[in-house]
Amino acid sequence: MRTYVMAACLLGLFLFVSQPLSVPSRPTVNDEAVVSSKTADDEQLRAPSIQNETQTAVHPNGTSQHLPQTIIIGVRKGGTRALIEMLSLHPSIAAAESEVHFFDLEDHFEKGFQWYASQMPFSYPHQITVEKTPAYFTSSKVPERIHKMNPAIRLLLILRDPTERILSDYTQVFYNHMHKNKLYQPIETVIIKNGDISMDYKALNRSLYYIHMQNWLKYFPLSHIHVVDGDMLIKDPLPEMKRVEKFLNLSPQINASNFYFNQTKGFYCLRDHGRERCLHESKGRAHPQVASPILEKLYHFFHEPNKKFFELIDRTFNWH
Repeated sequence: MRTYVMAACLLGLFLFVSQPLSVPSRPTVNDEAVVSSKTADDEQLRAPSIQNETQTAVHPNGTSQHLPQTIIIGVRKGGTRALIEMLSLHPSIAAAESEVHFFDLEDHFEKGFQWYASQMPFSYPHQITVEKTPAYFTSSKVPERIHKMNPAIRLLLILRDPTERILSDYTQVFYNHMHKNKLYQPIETVIIKNGDISMDYKALNRSLYYIHMQNWLKYFPLSHIHVVDGDMLIKDPLPEMKRVEKFLNLSPQINASNFYFNQTKGFYCLRDHGRERCLHESKGRAHPQVASPILEKLYHFFHEPNKKFFELIDRTFNWH
């Protein structure tokens, strides 16, 4: 009898163990929360996938080099140097010192993202790496290349009144020629051709912001591109920098004590932990005197392009 009972118990145990475990047909409430959290994490990781594949150097102090999470894409003579210097005042920003030109120069782009990351500064895990190359904005191939690297990247675009930008552009080229003891045409002859605005002047095409912006909006939503008012950054930098902090989800760290007006230079300089510094002497150079009729031609020429640009970004600036 005892043998029969034991045999029955063993048979029952065998049948219980051999039955498949019951699996819910859908996740429980807690499982759904885990799935939702994982999906959110995947969204964050999916964008910088190339970052994950890029092997970067790690410093013993815990810093490392990696691809930028923010790029200042332009525009030339719009105030990109001032912007990145001011942004560097924030302790959560690690800024590249020089313009990398990775996405617009084929020789650089062919070196790959490993090389690109090696051009970045060493930064702590909590810091945002930023680089600036003004030529990116007007290069037709750059938006797609940046999007492939990271479709979730935050972009900063700093612009000035297009006429003022042209004058700054001319001034830079003029001084570069003068430094090399080369002659350069008077500004009137490069702006005007046969009595009208010269469409052959490259600086003029760089100021047709709406054309270039259309290309960027093919790849990035407007919410990922913050346009900085370059003219206001010169006149009153703090409000513009507070907007940049907000766009990059940075804690408010930059304040009025970080800026002081330099009467000699005629523009704001920076103060960081008691150390004062100004932009290079090449910045803020006086523009050439331009006859009023030529300026009026430029203002009139840019009226419609500016209007189209304002419609694209759903915002207006106090430009002529």
